[in-house]
Amino acid sequence: MTSLADHPDLTLTVSEAGHGRPVLLLHGGGGPATVSALGHHLARRAHTLTPTHPGWDGADRPSWLTGIDDLAMAYLHLLHDRGLRDVLVVGSSLGGWIAAEMAVRDTAGLVSGLVLVDAVGIDVPGEPIQDFFTLDPPTLGAYTWHDPERFRVDPSTVTPQQQARQAANRETMRVLVGDPYMHDPKLRRRLARVRVPALLLWGASDRIVTPAYGAAYAAAFGDGRLVVVPEAGHLPHVENPTATLPHLDAWLDRRRESGA
Repeated sequence: MTSLADHPDLTLTVSEAGHGRPVLLLHGGGGPATVSALGHHLARRAHTLTPTHPGWDGADRPSWLTGIDDLAMAYLHLLHDRGLRDVLVVGSSLGGWIAAEMAVRDTAGLVSGLVLVDAVGIDVPGEPIQDFFTLDPPTLGAYTWHDPERFRVDPSTVTPQQQARQAANRETMRVLVGDPYMHDPKLRRRLARVRVPALLLWGASDRIVTPAYGAAYAAAFGDGRLVVVPEAGHLPHVENPTATLPHLDAWLDRRRESGA
């Protein structure tokens, strides 16, 4: 548990592993389990910090924390309080949105690189973000995965405790991303002022936010690059890690070789 100097009523649950360059790993709406394998991979070569967002998986959320901008500032304060610099921020889906919001607010220069994995957060005309809250489980699976059958969950195997946790996570999401849905109308134009390099990894079969949406996201950054991962949907690091992780590793090496 970590308390922030500026927010004593906010206690963050942060898992840490590994040594080296600091990497802040931010999960999406599915919770920290969706990035656990990615965290293990990163910890082989970096000091990896993986917080559980307030309101997810039973973590406390103070009443004032009502938007993604609040989370972005909280994580910048975390980096500051820890004395961390040259931080690579890696975010999946909702976590990618948080990472982008951190970058536009990072006046202290703590963040030196970004990796956004099928991120939400901007408005792209003609490429709407699918409404997560209106999709039934089979439809959500079809929109999320390249191979939905491989990741289909038998409802009878979900315990009441898991159901309650999932319902609570969804309610937290409603508070943080409900209006306007899953984006900050001002974020896209602000990204041009972000000068740290941004790698956007995108599943070719993602139907929550399409590769065309990802291309517009990458183009909005001052230094953005899109890589489309084949045979993968919204969570390419889960569905096709063999094709996803080398790009992330090369990004870490690129920054190291550039002297960052």
